[in-house]
Amino acid sequence: MIFTKKLFYLITVNCGLLFLFLSLCSFTPQRDTIPTTSTFKFKTIIIDAGHGGKDPGARGSYSNEKTVTLAIAQRLKAAIDSQITSVKTIMTRNDDTFIPLNQRSVIANQNHGNLFISIHCNSSPEGNAAIAHKRKGVLLLVYGFHRLKEQEEAVRENSSIFIEKDYKQNYESYDESDPSNLIILNAYIQKYRKQSILFGDLLNTEFVDTNGRESNGVKEQGVLVLAHSAMPAVLIETGFINNPEEEDYLNSPEGQNEIVQSIIRAINNYRKAIGAL
Repeated sequence: MIFTKKLFYLITVNCGLLFLFLSLCSFTPQRDTIPTTSTFKFKTIIIDAGHGGKDPGARGSYSNEKTVTLAIAQRLKAAIDSQITSVKTIMTRNDDTFIPLNQRSVIANQNHGNLFISIHCNSSPEGNAAIAHKRKGVLLLVYGFHRLKEQEEAVRENSSIFIEKDYKQNYESYDESDPSNLIILNAYIQKYRKQSILFGDLLNTEFVDTNGRESNGVKEQGVLVLAHSAMPAVLIETGFINNPEEEDYLNSPEGQNEIVQSIIRAINNYRKAIGAL
Protein backbone atom coordinates (compact mmCIF):
# COMPACT_ATOMS: atom_id res chain seq x y z
CA MET A 1 0.00 0.00 0.00
CA ILE A 2 2.85 2.40 0.88
CA PHE A 3 4.58 1.55 -2.41
CA THR A 4 1.35 2.19 -4.31
CA LYS A 5 0.86 5.61 -2.68
CA LYS A 6 4.47 6.61 -3.45
CA LEU A 7 4.09 5.44 -7.04
CA PHE A 8 0.84 7.35 -7.41
CA TYR A 9 2.49 10.48 -5.97
CA LEU A 10 5.46 10.26 -8.35
CA ILE A 11 3.22 9.74 -11.37
CA THR A 12 1.03 12.70 -10.40
CA VAL A 13 3.99 15.05 -9.89
CA ASN A 14 5.71 14.00 -13.10
CA CYS A 15 2.51 14.35 -15.12
CA GLY A 16 2.05 17.85 -13.71
CA LEU A 17 5.60 18.82 -14.67
CA LEU A 18 5.13 17.32 -18.13
CA PHE A 19 1.93 19.31 -18.62
CA LEU A 20 3.67 22.52 -17.54
CA PHE A 21 6.58 21.84 -19.91
CA LEU A 22 4.29 21.14 -22.87
CA SER A 23 2.25 24.25 -22.12
CA LEU A 24 5.35 26.42 -22.17
CA CYS A 25 6.62 24.80 -25.38
CA SER A 26 3.34 25.28 -27.19
CA PHE A 27 2.87 28.91 -26.10
CA THR A 28 2.35 31.33 -28.97
CA PRO A 29 2.15 35.11 -28.51
CA GLN A 30 -1.42 36.41 -28.52
CA ARG A 31 -2.59 39.76 -29.81
CA ASP A 32 -2.06 41.32 -26.38
CA THR A 33 1.48 39.95 -25.89
CA ILE A 34 2.73 43.54 -26.05
CA PRO A 35 0.97 45.38 -23.25
CA THR A 36 -0.75 48.52 -24.46
CA THR A 37 -0.16 51.62 -22.43
CA SER A 38 -2.19 54.75 -22.00
CA THR A 39 0.27 56.48 -24.34
CA PHE A 40 -0.87 54.44 -27.36
CA LYS A 41 -3.42 55.99 -29.67
CA PHE A 42 -4.67 54.88 -33.04
CA LYS A 43 -4.15 58.19 -34.78
CA THR A 44 -2.60 57.84 -38.25
CA ILE A 45 -3.77 55.96 -41.34
CA ILE A 46 -1.55 55.84 -44.42
CA ILE A 47 -3.47 55.73 -47.73
CA ASP A 48 -1.45 54.50 -50.68
CA ALA A 49 -2.85 55.01 -54.20
CA GLY A 50 -1.14 52.35 -56.29
CA HIS A 51 1.04 53.20 -59.31
CA GLY A 52 1.14 56.75 -60.72
CA GLY A 53 3.10 58.90 -63.15
CA LYS A 54 5.09 56.81 -65.62
CA ASP A 55 3.58 53.64 -64.10
CA PRO A 56 -0.07 53.37 -65.23
CA GLY A 57 -0.63 49.94 -63.71
CA ALA A 58 -3.31 47.67 -65.15
CA ARG A 59 -5.40 48.91 -68.06
CA GLY A 60 -9.08 48.60 -68.85
CA SER A 61 -10.81 49.41 -72.10
CA TYR A 62 -10.93 53.14 -71.33
CA SER A 63 -9.19 53.71 -67.98
CA ASN A 64 -6.04 52.73 -66.13
CA GLU A 65 -5.24 51.66 -62.60
CA LYS A 66 -3.27 54.73 -61.51
CA THR A 67 -6.24 57.03 -62.19
CA VAL A 68 -8.83 54.83 -60.50
CA THR A 69 -6.72 54.18 -57.41
CA LEU A 70 -6.02 57.88 -56.92
CA ALA A 71 -9.72 58.71 -57.20
CA ILE A 72 -10.66 56.05 -54.61
CA ALA A 73 -7.78 57.07 -52.31
CA GLN A 74 -8.84 60.72 -52.40
CA ARG A 75 -12.43 59.78 -51.61
CA LEU A 76 -11.20 57.55 -48.78
CA LYS A 77 -9.13 60.35 -47.27
CA ALA A 78 -12.08 62.76 -47.41
CA ALA A 79 -14.38 60.16 -45.83
CA ILE A 80 -11.98 59.33 -42.99
CA ASP A 81 -11.34 63.02 -42.32
CA SER A 82 -15.07 63.72 -42.06
CA GLN A 83 -16.37 60.50 -40.49
CA ILE A 84 -13.65 59.30 -38.11
CA THR A 85 -12.59 61.69 -35.39
CA SER A 86 -9.08 61.95 -33.94
CA VAL A 87 -7.50 60.12 -36.88
CA LYS A 88 -5.03 61.75 -39.27
CA THR A 89 -4.65 60.59 -42.87
CA ILE A 90 -1.43 60.68 -44.89
CA MET A 91 -1.40 59.92 -48.63
CA THR A 92 1.69 58.52 -50.30
CA ARG A 93 0.73 60.48 -53.44
CA ASN A 94 -1.84 63.22 -54.00
CA ASP A 95 -1.56 63.50 -57.77
CA ASP A 96 -0.32 61.67 -60.86
CA THR A 97 3.21 61.26 -59.55
CA PHE A 98 5.43 58.20 -59.67
CA ILE A 99 6.48 57.22 -56.13
CA PRO A 100 8.90 54.26 -55.85
CA LEU A 101 7.63 51.39 -53.70
CA ASN A 102 10.33 51.75 -51.06
CA GLN A 103 9.57 55.47 -50.77
CA ARG A 104 5.92 54.70 -50.05
CA SER A 105 6.86 52.62 -47.02
CA VAL A 106 9.35 55.31 -45.94
CA ILE A 107 6.50 57.86 -45.97
CA ALA A 108 4.37 55.47 -43.90
CA ASN A 109 7.12 54.78 -41.38
CA GLN A 110 8.27 58.38 -41.00
CA ASN A 111 4.71 59.40 -40.21
CA HIS A 112 4.41 56.59 -37.62
CA GLY A 113 1.30 55.14 -39.23
CA ASN A 114 -0.94 52.79 -37.29
CA LEU A 115 -2.49 51.25 -40.40
CA PHE A 116 -1.37 51.12 -44.04
CA ILE A 117 -4.05 50.79 -46.74
CA SER A 118 -2.85 50.34 -50.32
CA ILE A 119 -5.46 50.75 -53.08
CA HIS A 120 -5.06 48.81 -56.34
CA CYS A 121 -7.03 47.34 -59.25
CA ASN A 122 -6.65 43.76 -60.40
CA SER A 123 -6.33 42.39 -63.93
CA SER A 124 -6.62 38.87 -65.32
CA PRO A 125 -4.21 37.33 -67.88
CA GLU A 126 -6.53 37.62 -70.89
CA GLY A 127 -6.37 41.42 -70.69
CA ASN A 128 -9.25 43.28 -72.29
CA ALA A 129 -10.21 40.41 -74.60
CA ALA A 130 -13.96 39.86 -74.68
CA ILE A 131 -14.48 36.40 -73.25
CA ALA A 132 -17.17 34.84 -71.13
CA HIS A 133 -16.82 34.44 -67.37
CA LYS A 134 -14.16 37.11 -66.94
CA ARG A 135 -12.73 37.24 -63.45
CA LYS A 136 -14.15 39.73 -60.98
CA GLY A 137 -14.25 40.55 -57.31
CA VAL A 138 -12.04 41.99 -54.60
CA LEU A 139 -8.83 40.50 -53.25
CA LEU A 140 -7.13 41.39 -49.95
CA LEU A 141 -3.37 40.89 -49.67
CA VAL A 142 -1.18 40.72 -46.57
CA TYR A 143 2.58 40.18 -46.61
CA GLY A 144 3.74 36.57 -46.71
CA PHE A 145 5.88 34.73 -44.17
CA HIS A 146 8.88 34.82 -46.50
CA ARG A 147 9.02 38.62 -46.15
CA LEU A 148 8.91 38.74 -42.35
CA LYS A 149 12.68 39.38 -42.19
CA GLU A 150 12.17 42.52 -44.26
CA GLN A 151 9.50 43.77 -41.90
CA GLU A 152 11.77 42.93 -38.98
CA GLU A 153 14.23 45.46 -40.37
CA ALA A 154 11.50 48.04 -40.86
CA VAL A 155 10.21 47.59 -37.31
CA ARG A 156 13.73 47.85 -35.94
CA GLU A 157 14.44 51.08 -37.80
CA ASN A 158 11.01 52.59 -37.32
CA SER A 159 9.56 53.41 -34.03
CA SER A 160 6.56 51.38 -33.50
CA ILE A 161 8.27 51.40 -30.13
CA PHE A 162 7.16 55.03 -29.82
CA ILE A 163 3.87 53.73 -28.44
CA GLU A 164 5.72 52.74 -25.29
CA LYS A 165 6.23 55.03 -22.38
CA ASP A 166 9.87 56.11 -21.87
CA TYR A 167 10.87 54.52 -25.18
CA LYS A 168 14.02 56.69 -25.41
CA GLN A 169 15.40 55.25 -22.20
CA ASN A 170 14.18 51.74 -22.96
CA TYR A 171 15.66 51.55 -26.45
CA GLU A 172 18.63 53.89 -26.18
CA SER A 173 21.08 50.99 -26.21
CA TYR A 174 19.10 48.60 -28.39
CA ASP A 175 21.12 45.48 -29.08
CA GLU A 176 19.55 43.03 -31.49
CA SER A 177 21.71 40.21 -30.11
CA ASP A 178 20.05 40.62 -26.70
CA PRO A 179 17.45 37.82 -26.46
CA SER A 180 14.95 40.05 -24.63
CA ASN A 181 15.08 42.63 -27.43
CA LEU A 182 14.63 39.93 -30.05
CA ILE A 183 11.56 38.69 -28.18
CA ILE A 184 10.09 42.22 -28.18
CA LEU A 185 10.87 42.68 -31.87
CA ASN A 186 9.33 39.34 -32.79
CA ALA A 187 6.26 40.12 -30.71
CA TYR A 188 5.68 43.32 -32.67
CA ILE A 189 6.08 41.54 -36.00
CA GLN A 190 3.64 38.79 -34.99
CA LYS A 191 1.22 41.38 -33.67
CA TYR A 192 1.29 43.38 -36.91
CA ARG A 193 0.82 40.22 -38.94
CA LYS A 194 -2.22 39.14 -36.91
CA GLN A 195 -3.70 42.61 -37.10
CA SER A 196 -3.13 42.78 -40.87
CA ILE A 197 -5.03 39.52 -41.29
CA LEU A 198 -7.74 40.78 -38.91
CA PHE A 199 -8.22 43.96 -40.93
CA GLY A 200 -8.21 41.97 -44.17
CA ASP A 201 -10.94 39.68 -42.81
CA LEU A 202 -13.03 42.66 -41.70
CA LEU A 203 -12.68 44.26 -45.14
CA ASN A 204 -13.67 41.02 -46.80
CA THR A 205 -16.80 40.79 -44.65
CA GLU A 206 -17.86 44.30 -45.61
CA PHE A 207 -17.26 43.80 -49.33
CA VAL A 208 -19.05 40.44 -49.43
CA ASP A 209 -21.78 40.57 -46.78
CA THR A 210 -22.66 44.26 -46.96
CA ASN A 211 -22.03 45.10 -50.62
CA GLY A 212 -22.62 41.71 -52.19
CA ARG A 213 -19.31 41.78 -54.06
CA GLU A 214 -17.53 38.62 -55.09
CA SER A 215 -14.24 38.01 -53.31
CA ASN A 216 -11.05 36.11 -53.96
CA GLY A 217 -10.36 36.12 -50.23
CA VAL A 218 -7.54 37.26 -47.94
CA LYS A 219 -4.21 35.94 -49.21
CA GLU A 220 -0.52 36.16 -48.46
CA GLN A 221 1.75 37.60 -51.10
CA GLY A 222 5.29 38.93 -51.23
CA VAL A 223 4.30 42.58 -51.63
CA LEU A 224 7.30 44.81 -50.95
CA VAL A 225 5.36 47.89 -49.89
CA LEU A 226 3.52 45.85 -47.24
CA ALA A 227 6.60 44.06 -45.94
CA HIS A 228 8.55 47.32 -45.57
CA SER A 229 5.79 49.10 -43.66
CA ALA A 230 6.33 48.79 -39.92
CA MET A 231 2.63 48.58 -39.07
CA PRO A 232 -0.43 46.48 -39.91
CA ALA A 233 -0.88 46.70 -43.68
CA VAL A 234 -3.34 45.45 -46.30
CA LEU A 235 -3.38 45.87 -50.08
CA ILE A 236 -6.90 46.04 -51.53
CA GLU A 237 -7.42 44.86 -55.09
CA THR A 238 -10.72 46.69 -55.55
CA GLY A 239 -11.79 44.83 -58.69
CA PHE A 240 -10.72 43.65 -62.15
CA ILE A 241 -10.28 46.72 -64.31
CA ASN A 242 -10.10 44.58 -67.47
CA ASN A 243 -13.62 43.27 -66.81
CA PRO A 244 -16.02 45.78 -68.49
CA GLU A 245 -18.62 45.42 -65.76
CA GLU A 246 -16.11 46.04 -62.99
CA GLU A 247 -14.32 48.79 -64.91
CA ASP A 248 -17.59 50.73 -65.03
CA TYR A 249 -18.11 50.09 -61.31
CA LEU A 250 -14.57 51.18 -60.38
CA ASN A 251 -14.88 54.40 -62.39
CA SER A 252 -18.35 55.37 -61.17
CA PRO A 253 -18.86 57.71 -58.19
CA GLU A 254 -21.37 55.17 -56.80
CA GLY A 255 -18.90 52.29 -57.00
CA GLN A 256 -16.04 54.30 -55.53
CA ASN A 257 -18.21 55.54 -52.66
CA GLU A 258 -19.40 52.01 -51.94
CA ILE A 259 -15.78 50.79 -51.78
CA VAL A 260 -14.84 53.69 -49.52
CA GLN A 261 -17.71 53.14 -47.11
CA SER A 262 -16.83 49.44 -46.85
CA ILE A 263 -13.30 50.46 -45.85
CA ILE A 264 -14.65 53.00 -43.34
CA ARG A 265 -16.82 50.36 -41.64
CA ALA A 266 -13.90 47.93 -41.58
CA ILE A 267 -11.66 50.58 -39.98
CA ASN A 268 -14.22 51.24 -37.26
CA ASN A 269 -14.65 47.51 -36.59
CA TYR A 270 -10.88 47.07 -36.57
CA ARG A 271 -10.43 49.85 -34.02
CA LYS A 272 -13.04 48.22 -31.79
CA ALA A 273 -11.36 44.82 -32.15
CA ILE A 274 -7.94 46.12 -31.06
CA GLY A 275 -9.36 48.32 -28.30
CA ALA A 276 -8.42 51.59 -30.00
CA LEU A 277 -11.78 53.37 -29.73
